[in-house]
Amino acid sequence: MKKSTLITALLAFVCLLTPSSEACTNFLFTKGSTTDGSTMITYAADSHTRYGQLRHSPASDHQPGEMLDIYDYGSLKYLLSIPQPAHTYNVVGFINEHQLAIGETTWGGRAELEHGNKTGIDYGNLIYVTLMRAKNCREAIKVMDELTRTYGYCNGGESFSLCDPNEVWIYEIIDKGDEQGAVWVARRVPDGYVCGHANQARITQFPQQVGKFKKARGKGLHKVLTSDHLDYLDEPEVECVYSADVVSFARKQGWFAGKDADFSFADTYNPLTFSGARACDARVYAMFNRVAPDMKRYEAYAMGDLTAERLPLWVLPDHKISNLEVMSLMRDHFEGTPMDMTQDVGAGPFHCPYRWRPMDFEVDGKKYVHERATSTQQTGFSFVAQCRNWMPDKVGGIIWFGVDDTYSTCYCPMFCGITEIPLCFREGNGSMSQYSETSAFWLFNRVSNFCYLRYDVMIKDVQKVQSLLEKNWSDKLSRFTINNATDVQTVSIINSVCGAMADEMMNSWKELDILLLTKYIDGNIKQEENGRILTTETGVVKYPSQPKYPDWFYRAIVEDHGDILQVK
Repeated sequence: MKKSTLITALLAFVCLLTPSSEACTNFLFTKGSTTDGSTMITYAADSHTRYGQLRHSPASDHQPGEMLDIYDYGSLKYLLSIPQPAHTYNVVGFINEHQLAIGETTWGGRAELEHGNKTGIDYGNLIYVTLMRAKNCREAIKVMDELTRTYGYCNGGESFSLCDPNEVWIYEIIDKGDEQGAVWVARRVPDGYVCGHANQARITQFPQQVGKFKKARGKGLHKVLTSDHLDYLDEPEVECVYSADVVSFARKQGWFAGKDADFSFADTYNPLTFSGARACDARVYAMFNRVAPDMKRYEAYAMGDLTAERLPLWVLPDHKISNLEVMSLMRDHFEGTPMDMTQDVGAGPFHCPYRWRPMDFEVDGKKYVHERATSTQQTGFSFVAQCRNWMPDKVGGIIWFGVDDTYSTCYCPMFCGITEIPLCFREGNGSMSQYSETSAFWLFNRVSNFCYLRYDVMIKDVQKVQSLLEKNWSDKLSRFTINNATDVQTVSIINSVCGAMADEMMNSWKELDILLLTKYIDGNIKQEENGRILTTETGVVKYPSQPKYPDWFYRAIVEDHGDILQVK
């Protein structure tokens, strides 16, 4: 019996199942919310052990009896083998050749379920196997239900983002402890709205079926289905679907005793805590706050007040959102809110919005926390998946891929139809323990970690290069067409185009790396123009500026050590 194995570079694909790495962020954008009518989802894979590289699985035909070995993404432990279908699709990272994209964030859920102690498919493989087998969001929901029903589900709570060229869905799932399978709820995000999740279950109450389901031919379908009626999920009227036992399982466990209509998935399977609001939902709030009106009302909740008004599942933005703005929304340190990480003393004299772990600490018996923002230093990779229904699939789907911190990364576009991954993103090109000069991950970390030393001025040089590249690529791809080309020709063209953009990014970042070193060495700031360090007529470098520390920092020095430093 022939077997295909999913063990190569597994850690590049999803977050590990450890508390420190359950820290990803997803934003979701429907067609009606965007400037060009594309759908988009984002994903930041945040982990202190995550290496940024772009996974690829080519489209393949499979023989009867061919099996797929499933290895857990965290431990690499063998889980099970499942039959391959006759054909699987080309997958580039988290998007496939049909413009189906999937992202995730982990929230764990109830400790009583003892997650991960039984056989079944894990959430990372649930994403990847689904991308190999489904063409759109609705097919993906069916595949995910079939996989967990048939083989079990061995992880805890997850929120998934799904988008295709026409729809965007949020899907939340949790295992059933000693029972095989999972309970879950999926909701289509209403067109025109935006949604988000960040390590906290988001679906509270949801529409439920009333009475026996019947197909009303010619009169439209019910808008809500259970997993017993997934044959009807292809109908466009359906906007909510859930496992048939999502409520009854909770009743059996003694976690819910009210009316079905009052059942809240999030409150039952992931009860809200201070951390769930402040460290998780606050990231969603930060995005909502930048695109929608009247968000001030949710500020107290985002700061951890569980008595305040809870953040809604989705909001209607006050303007259309472009792909470039979506990238900017992934770059956030709570600027403009009381949680702004650039403004408190922890940012130091140069307003660095990063805090080294641990996030919680205690002073004089009182407990405190550092903020957990969307942009964080330990991001392995992130992406913006963009799906465009007016384009052929192979070029309509784009995964804008970046490595390292979202604030200082550069989102480089990769068409979903490519079959060759550029060397800088390729699996096996370096690792978390092995430096590679040709790896984007290591080059971007060189730049970002140097910037942390004098952040407020150095990040501006990064942003110049970042914005120039991303805007130029966005403009270029908005006009990109392939006419009268065969599939083979199309793939050859887009492989070349994506490779050239990746090379352009790497060359630009190498120049940036050199500029930052020469311009800011030893705490000085040399005079520079268009990337060139200025010199005198005789070739001597012009004298650098040496800006002083802010007044508050001098005062802090004096209060701490003034008796020693004072001039006598």
